[in-house]
This record gives sequence, structure tokens and C-alpha cells, in this order.
Amino acid sequence: ESSDAWNNAGTGHSAFCELNYTPERPDGSIDISKADKIAEQFELSKQFWSSLVENGTLPDPDAFIHAIPHMSFVWGAANVEYLRKRHAALLHSPLFQGLEFSDDPIQIANWIPLVMAGRDPAAPVAATRMAIGTDVNFGSLTRALFAQLRTQPGVAFHLGHEVEDFRHKDDGLWRLKIQDLATGESRIVRTRFVFIGAGGGSLPLLEKSGIPEASGFGGFPVRGQWLKCQNPAVIAQHEAKVYGKPAVGSPPMSMPHLDTRQINGRRELLFGPYAGFSTKFLKKGSYTDLFRSIELGNIRPLLYAGARNLGLTRYLIGQVLQSPGERTAALREYYPAANPADWQLAVAGQRVQVIKKDKKEGGVLEFGTEMVTAADGSIAALLGASPGASTAVAIMLDLVRKCFPSQAASPEWQARLRQLVPSFGQPLADNPALTAEVRARSRQALQLEA
Repeated sequence: ESSDAWNNAGTGHSAFCELNYTPERPDGSIDISKADKIAEQFELSKQFWSSLVENGTLPDPDAFIHAIPHMSFVWGAANVEYLRKRHAALLHSPLFQGLEFSDDPIQIANWIPLVMAGRDPAAPVAATRMAIGTDVNFGSLTRALFAQLRTQPGVAFHLGHEVEDFRHKDDGLWRLKIQDLATGESRIVRTRFVFIGAGGGSLPLLEKSGIPEASGFGGFPVRGQWLKCQNPAVIAQHEAKVYGKPAVGSPPMSMPHLDTRQINGRRELLFGPYAGFSTKFLKKGSYTDLFRSIELGNIRPLLYAGARNLGLTRYLIGQVLQSPGERTAALREYYPAANPADWQLAVAGQRVQVIKKDKKEGGVLEFGTEMVTAADGSIAALLGASPGASTAVAIMLDLVRKCFPSQAASPEWQARLRQLVPSFGQPLADNPALTAEVRARSRQALQLEA
């Protein structure tokens, strides 16, 4: 469920427009290190998909990826100055060459007419625009990858099954008890390696593993919601992903965006996210998920993280109590002429934010993704949410190095990895020529003419 198009932002997170990846330091300068890292990771994903398209593993790229400008939009003198400094800082990186800045309302209206129509012409505004942004339908991409995997020898799919329990035995194998949800029958599977990539369901499975590395991890579930536009005439007027700044005191997950999407062959327009709260870890999970995830090893980190994130609690309470009018008011900050009749509230996916122990803080709430691996490399789990899908290739390359170190270091594996991801092992953030080369190849293979 985490990959389905309606359950995630689908941006193709590349840090072009997400302002929380470029925080302002106390001295007023802009830290672009996280933006550089995420932009580079997304380039790895594009290279991998390009290789799969070129060798026929993936179908027509139009089925899962499209070019769409990525924009940041702010108002107010302080925010305009922040965006101006952010733009100047990012231009030092080859990954952000081509990023445009404007504080001219006429220019911005040309880029995003819905956002500017009906706005006070005297109010200071600014926007940045990256023409080479993308929209990715991760649901469509996942289904295409699964369809191809089904044709491979030695690969079997067992959908509608649930891992009830597993143990690491003395012979070095993992023993998994798996139930067929349709028949209720259980069976035992033995394996040398286990990967847990179950979205919100990852944490409970990791806890069942009993590995020491899992101690201290907890999760805090947050439900996502969108306003979905129902008016084709409005949808046709907007062609961009426009991200803004969260309100003061709001968590990074609340970063609002007016988002053009391509879903199942149709152009869509979403605004959000609005948050809700549920104790479920998955949309079709159990209301006891949160409580069953609490154990002796993570009580302290959970309590400390909760005490240090009271703002998140207040934010979620406010979001749950929001009226339709308040949701419309938030939309009108980005689309002043919005008609509530054109929009419908839709429930997105559940996300489980990572909570982990910290020597200094006791416990911290992480808003990114976290890979947890056993010391012997026999099991790994992916926890967390954004920007997980967009950076999945970088995450899995890291997993290969950690869990299969001898194979990953072999000349055969190194050659194969470089064949699939040509820049593998080479940083892009300080290599303009290589960045331009891999982007040109991806643009052609994935048909991403801006």
C-alpha cells in the first residue's frame, strides 16, 4: 500500500522544491548538504530505471514517470529573502544547475497561474522553478517490476500471506512461520537472508526478529489526507509541483504542496497533505498496532521523543479537529480562487515515523528513512517514510554493501552494478561533467523532455 499512487506524494523527491531539505543555519546561511544527498540519490534511481527500460525489463517509461517542473513558492518579506538565499546556495551544486528564481509576480503568474490569480499584487512573493523535475507513479513502477520478476527463474510470489513469527536458528538460517490469509494454513520457510520492506508494517516484523540492532526503535503513525480536484478545467490550468513552507511550529511532514500528478493515464491535481491520527500502522492494519509495538527496549526513547515533540502532538490534534472550511482556507493560501465544490477529501496512506534511542536526547523522532541491519548481514529492515520511494535504489545499494560485502566487492558485482547505475561509487555533487552525462542519458531513456 505504501507504493500506490494515491497513498504517497509521488513527487520523485529530488530536493528541487522541498524547503525542509535546505534549513537556514543560525548565522543565516543555507545548509544544502541534505538537498545534495537526496538529489544525488534520486539520480541513482533514474539511472537504474533507465537501464531497465533500455534492456526491456521495464515497459514504456510513460507508464510511470513524466517531466513536470518542481517549484517552491513563498510569500512575506522574510520568506522571500530565505528563498533568494536558498537559490544562490543551491547554484553552487551541479545537481541544481538550471534552478530559476523570480520575485516578479508577472513571471510567477506565467509559471503557475492558479497560484497567483486573485492574490494581493502588493504582497511580496517569490518562487523557484526547476524544469527537469519529475512525477513518478510508484504504484505503476512497482507493479511493472513485480510483473518482470514473476518471469525470472527461482522467483515465487506469495501475496495475501502474513509472517507470523521468525527465529534465527543455530544453523544460521532464519525460520519463518507464514500464514496464508485465504486458507488460514501456516507453513515454515527457512532462508539465509530476510529483507523487511513492509512500509508501516516493517517495525512490528523487525521487533519479532529479536536482533540486538532492533532494540530502541519505535514508531509513531500519522495518517495522510489530500484534497483531490474534481474539476477538469481547473486541473488543466496547473502544470507544476508547487511546495511551500510549513507553518511555524509544524513538522516537516506538513509541508503543503499543490501537486500535478499523472495517475493511471489521467492528469490529477492534489493539495495537501492534511494529517490525521490513527493507531494503525497500515491502512488495513489493526488499531492495536501502536500499542503492540511498545516494548521494554523502546519505552524510554518513545517517552523522550514524545516529550520533545509536543508541537507534533498539537499539530495532529489541530489537524484531526479541522473543519472543511479550515481545509479550504489552507488550500486558498496556494490557490486563492479555489471553489470548495471542486475538491474532495481523500485518505492517503499511513506513514510510521521512526523513533530511535539517542545517547544525548534519550529518544529522537526521525522524519527520514532508516535501514537497520544485523551484524552478520542476515536480515535488514527499512523503516520510515519520505523520501523512501524516490531514494530506494540508493538504499538498496547500501543494503547490498552491508549484507553481501564480499560479493559486492567482487569485480563481477562491481561491473554489474556500474552497468545498471553508471555513476555507482562516484559522487555527483562535485562532478558537473558526470552529472550532466547521467542526466542526459536518463532524459533520453525515460523520455523526460522538459
